[in-house]
Parts: sequence; C-alpha cells; structure tokens
Amino acid sequence: MIRQRRFLPDLRLMQTFECAARHGNFTRAAEEMALTQSAVSRQVRELEAQLDKPLFKRLPGRVVMTAAGRDLLPEVCRLLEMAEITMRHANAGAVGDRVLAVNALPTFATRWLMPRLPAYLKIAPETRFDLTTMQGVFDLDERNCHLAIHYGQPAWPGGSCTYLCSEIVLPVVGGALRDRRIDSAGDLAGLPKIHLSDRPFLWPDWFARQGLEMPDAREGHWVDQFSLTIEAVRAGMGCALLPAYLIEPELESGALKVAIEIPHSTDAGYYIVTPERGAETAAAFRDWLLTQVSFRPLAG
Repeated sequence: MIRQRRFLPDLRLMQTFECAARHGNFTRAAEEMALTQSAVSRQVRELEAQLDKPLFKRLPGRVVMTAAGRDLLPEVCRLLEMAEITMRHANAGAVGDRVLAVNALPTFATRWLMPRLPAYLKIAPETRFDLTTMQGVFDLDERNCHLAIHYGQPAWPGGSCTYLCSEIVLPVVGGALRDRRIDSAGDLAGLPKIHLSDRPFLWPDWFARQGLEMPDAREGHWVDQFSLTIEAVRAGMGCALLPAYLIEPELESGALKVAIEIPHSTDAGYYIVTPERGAETAAAFRDWLLTQVSFRPLAG
C-alpha cells in the first residue's frame, strides 16, 4: 500500500516564507534568495492558499506576520534546520564515512572535547563529526543528534544518561594575583571574585565547606560562561572556581595557577546522553569518551 503524503511540505515555499518573515519585506527576501519580488509574493500566496489562511498583512513598504504566520514560523524554522542537517549528514565525506552528530556545552566542547577528537579519529578514521553547542535539553531525534554531553542531573526525556564525571572546581588565579601569597582558605576572602551566573552558589558553598562565611556574596564580577570566567581570571580581574580539566593548557603554561588545593564538588555532573532508540550509532564513541576521563568524583 502506497502511503499518501498529502501534507508533505514544499521546502521551497517554507524557505521563502521564513526569509520574508525574517526581513519583513518581500523585496529584501527576493534579494537574499536571488528571486524577483513578484516570485516571492507568488510563493507566499501559494503557501497561504495551501493553508487556507493569510500569513502576512501587506502594508506599504513592508509586510507584517499575522497570528497564523507567527504560529507557523517556529515550526518552519525547525523543519528547515532539520532538512539542512539531513542533507549535511547525507553528503558528508566519501562512501563508507559515518557522520556522528555530537552536542556539548560551548566551553566543554572547546576546551575538553575538541582537543581529544583527533585521538578518536585515529582509531575511527571513517568518522565525520557534526559538532553543535546547543544549551539545555532538546529532542535528540528531532535534532538528528546521536550523542549529547549534558551538565546537570541524569534526566533527559527520550534519552539514556551515562555518568561521565562530576564537576570538581578549584580556586584559580591569574595575572597580578598569581604572585599573591595564599596559605589558607581565609586568604581568599579579600580577593575579588569571578562568579558564573548559572552557578551562583559556587563561592558561598566553597567557603561554607571550609567553615567560613563569604564576606559579601554580591561582590566581584559576573559572567555567563566558563570561557569568559577563564579570560577574566587570566586578566587578573579576580579569583574563580574552575574545573582543572577546562584550563589544562593555562595551568601547564603557568598563565593560571591553583591558588590553594582545596577542591569542591558540586551536586551536578556531566552525563553522556544517547537516544533511547538508536543508541548503538554512538555506542563506540560513548565508550571511548569514558576512557578519556581522568577527573573522578571526590570521596565522601
């Protein structure tokens, strides 16, 4: 029995709609797509006819999406992105090559994962990586993602979580602060602090573990990524709590140094997530990642 696909979308019309919605102007959309303004207008009308509802209000010199257009746009964007991913995977490399779509947080991907990938390619040279850095939980199947490295708790709808490592942080200094003598946890109290926005309790928890109260949890500077934290510490703006595995080159070169060897383990960790169905696609890479971990949970 042949399956009828009456509602299969025309990607050409979807792309035209997305471009017109983004520009709010048919003429500029036509310029981007190398079409005439009348062709863009005709394609939009064709899509509107298929849906039996207007997607734009036509105004002098511009167009404005209707409620139906605003509802449709996110779905169209996802559809176009999925189509692009599908074609990228299909066209990757030579015959016999295998695309592995991996997602990880930006700093973790840049500083821990990427330097290790050449070693994996030596044992699996047929692999072609499609690496993304989306944050938060998403639908692995919808994104055609074979494996994600997730920070947080082992909870991912539609995914199976395998423990990779805990997040162990140490107080780190750089710049002029490298020369400051620090003999105890209390010596850090007077130093400016660098805080990570999504880990606001790192410093208060670290001081509490040492039986100390942080002088003022509001003082210091705030950034929203570990990569910015690292650069702020390098510049001497303050002391930060950082995982050693994200600053291996700086520790080796001496650009950064551990102020005092008092580690702190958070209550979250890093997990390898694979789809509940089709996990075998990334099984070899997942097992290899587990061999690359030298940082383990703290005792107790």
